[in-house]
Amino acid sequence: MFLVVGLGNPGAEYAATRHNVGFMAADEIHRRYNFSAFRSKFDGLIAEGQIAGEKVYLLKPQTFMNLSGNSVVKAASFYKILPENIIVIHDDMDLPTDKIKAKLGGGSGGHNGLKSIDSCITPNYNRIRLGIGHPVVKDETNVVNHVLSGFSKQDKVNLEDNIDIVADLLPVLIQKGMAEFCNQLGLKKHSQS
Repeated sequence: MFLVVGLGNPGAEYAATRHNVGFMAADEIHRRYNFSAFRSKFDGLIAEGQIAGEKVYLLKPQTFMNLSGNSVVKAASFYKILPENIIVIHDDMDLPTDKIKAKLGGGSGGHNGLKSIDSCITPNYNRIRLGIGHPVVKDETNVVNHVLSGFSKQDKVNLEDNIDIVADLLPVLIQKGMAEFCNQLGLKKHSQS
């Protein structure tokens, strides 16, 4: 059993912003793998389905980014899902919009959603980082404005490609683990360049 979490902020004003790429990825996974309708539970929206023959719960926390861990720990505890079977998809300012990185465990990199999850369930879960680029000057005001801004035309194309790749390769992560997911990710990104 797996828990796939897309991070974002609830509300129409945030829907198309860089900080919400996790929600966008969750919506594509939901569509592609015919999950049940989202319902409100665990301070989030949750749906269930199957990927690669495994039962998967798909969660979009509705607590705002800084409290994402509250929603994740409630769902993980209820379904008794271990951290190594949790996959969190989130934005990453340190990556350009045409990049995806993934790993098991690690630090938060200053991401408040990850900090919250780390404090609630330990850092030993799978992370898929979707690049959103970063502002020229990385002071607090510029960072906030950047993550809450929309995408340029090219950045939107890059993001949609990345979300497609993640949705395509999710069965690999579920069946074969992070090392093989990263291997396939590298091959897919290489074939695009």
